[in-house]
Amino acid sequence: MNVEISLISRDQFLKIVSQVHPKMLRSTLSLPVSSQVLTRKILLTRNILPINLHRDKKKLELRAHYASSTNAQISNLQKSILAVSSAFTAFFDPKRGDMIATLGETTGSIFVNEMRDNMLRDKTGRRILRERPRIHSSTIDIPYLRSLPLGTFGKEYTNFLDEQKVTPDTRVKVQYIYDDELAYVMQRYRECHDFFHTLTNLPTNVEGELALKWFELVQTGLPMTLLSSIFGPIRLSFKEKERLFKKYVPWALQCGSQCKFLLNVYYEECWDKNIEEMRKELGIYLVD
Repeated sequence: MNVEISLISRDQFLKIVSQVHPKMLRSTLSLPVSSQVLTRKILLTRNILPINLHRDKKKLELRAHYASSTNAQISNLQKSILAVSSAFTAFFDPKRGDMIATLGETTGSIFVNEMRDNMLRDKTGRRILRERPRIHSSTIDIPYLRSLPLGTFGKEYTNFLDEQKVTPDTRVKVQYIYDDELAYVMQRYRECHDFFHTLTNLPTNVEGELALKWFELVQTGLPMTLLSSIFGPIRLSFKEKERLFKKYVPWALQCGSQCKFLLNVYYEECWDKNIEEMRKELGIYLVD
């Protein structure tokens, strides 16, 4: 791919950036004064998020993806301490969603890169990365979804939310991933968790959650899902363990490996789809 990088004066660049994003302006002010500034130092040029600089005075537009992150960085030692402490806490208190989230962020950098690459290889995945939709009560119309006919994805999703007495707003914000795009991938993964439950129709008891973790392990490779899959069953009774490994785990390994990569689904455009047809399209079958 040929990428064209333009050299412009510093004043011109600051004027353009100030019209697009104040934060980018603040990060640019630290640059040394010079007659020209190479924009590659500020903007991350990518085939899915190209820089379009239009010189039309009325329609001046700069579409850019910048590499700086809003998250405060920590050292590798601090990250290791966080990983160990969050794993220990999550093991003894599985309800600590914040600790599970921290464990996922501090141990999964390589695998989040792979998740992002899987999205880049897919047309819809690239569009999701470009548009960055969020799953939140402020971005989706829950009352409308409740009004949809039974059997539609939107209706089944809100049925799940109502049964579990949860909302789309309960997912913890990413804190320890410093690349904006990778942080979004992890955030998207978290916010899609209830969609995975809806599509797989897994129960929300311990067995169902562990089955979903095995499913997500195959899909994402995240170490957090591996740790949950290995150590989670320790708390189960003998009969529950037997059911988990004879019934749920074989299903999760097969279904998770053969179905579509679920982060490449634009769920917000599927509300009125028949959920059975949607499962067929994605290659998902329900556990017996």
